[in-house]
Amino acid sequence: MAVVALSYCKPSLHPLRFHPHCGNLWKRENVRRRSRGASTVTAMFWRSDKSPQVREFDISLANYPLTGSDTTQEGQNVISLSVVSSISEITPSEWDACALDSSQPQSYNPFLMHGFLSSLEDTGCATRETGWMPLHIVAKDESGHVLGVSPLYLKSHSYGEFVFDHSWADAYRSFGGRYYPKLQSCVPFTPVTGPRILTRDTPFKDQVFDALVSAMTQLAAKLQVSSLHITFPSGAEWNKLKEKGFSQRIGMQYHWKNRDYKNFDEFLMDMKQSKRKNIRQERKKIGTQNLKMRRLRGDEIKARHWDSFYDFYRNTTDNKWGTPYLTREFFHYMASKLGDGVLLVLAEENEEPVAGALNLIGGDTLFGRLWGCRPDSYYPSLHFEACYYQAIEAAIELNLKTVEAGAQGEHKIQRGYLPVKTYSCHYIIDEGFRQAIDEFLVRESNQVDYVIKLLHESGPFKETIE
Repeated sequence: MAVVALSYCKPSLHPLRFHPHCGNLWKRENVRRRSRGASTVTAMFWRSDKSPQVREFDISLANYPLTGSDTTQEGQNVISLSVVSSISEITPSEWDACALDSSQPQSYNPFLMHGFLSSLEDTGCATRETGWMPLHIVAKDESGHVLGVSPLYLKSHSYGEFVFDHSWADAYRSFGGRYYPKLQSCVPFTPVTGPRILTRDTPFKDQVFDALVSAMTQLAAKLQVSSLHITFPSGAEWNKLKEKGFSQRIGMQYHWKNRDYKNFDEFLMDMKQSKRKNIRQERKKIGTQNLKMRRLRGDEIKARHWDSFYDFYRNTTDNKWGTPYLTREFFHYMASKLGDGVLLVLAEENEEPVAGALNLIGGDTLFGRLWGCRPDSYYPSLHFEACYYQAIEAAIELNLKTVEAGAQGEHKIQRGYLPVKTYSCHYIIDEGFRQAIDEFLVRESNQVDYVIKLLHESGPFKETIE
């Protein structure tokens, strides 16, 4: 029996406030106790003004029947569905086969691989104690072969997600409900788009997809949570999930596109003259500060480099009132499992690291993730060099099509990173509250579409470049 203790924490507000009339649409329903089954989760929920309440929930999942001629030919009748409380219960080869089959080879996503996700769990980053209890869904055939998986977490807060629903939680609580715990399908602490319903490439993969989605909504009902969220899914998944009753939300990030550039200067020639001049001036400042930039990959990155980078990372989170979601051990574990898929940019002064930026390499994309610098120094323009210009140079060198520079940051636009849409899907259990959310999302989507249009129209590239 898996046990989870979840604490209530007051969420911060998001600038996009919830619709003020949502209370007129939402009516509380009585919570029904579920019968106990063979697989259970004992959950402890509390609020600051109440004593703990302990409940036990059945998390066994019903089998999913297969239909059609393809299944008969394969000798399959049902898909068995189960919940595992650790990704270690699935072998790396089985998990990775699902992740790889769910993407085109050029879209290989390192964040979906067993090595990355298991590093988060093994080093105490995504665990029950941090409010990220793993409840991954697994689909198997009648011979016990894994047909599909989906990363899923029972969460007691909304931190580390990058799709903000704090105002939803406020509204839910204001009218007498408990928003937390909730279910979240995502890559923890990582705003990177990619498939979330990972299926093997079989003749009945569409039915496996449906089975995994059905399992998640079934689990949400059994756990009596307020909602199920699938964040940063692929566009194809986003469209499919609308048909299954999920509310659709869009967001925005800034990505750089490689137009078959041979070098950085060729990229600059596509920029407007003022932007090109600014970038060259920023890059010149690195040399005048006696800084040397290095790009290390795989085995070139030593333990001492990771220890330095962790200190840089903590300086960033501490100074920006952030939360240090990742442990020192995580960087060592992750690097050992992903090998040459890890690229660390370091800035050195007198051969000593003073700043760094972490990147992961995908099929056709360089994913820029984290940045930090030494706390006792200030280096003008170093952030832009380490995070954006070094990433562009690396992408050109490795013949990658895209650099994803992470969440937020309109300052990226004048450095060649243009806005693109991101997606999320939300399954709200209460019908009245879902209706209010849907009305909010329509207005929010219109705003995001309008902002993206304006930013493209005033972009940094010449008029002939889109």
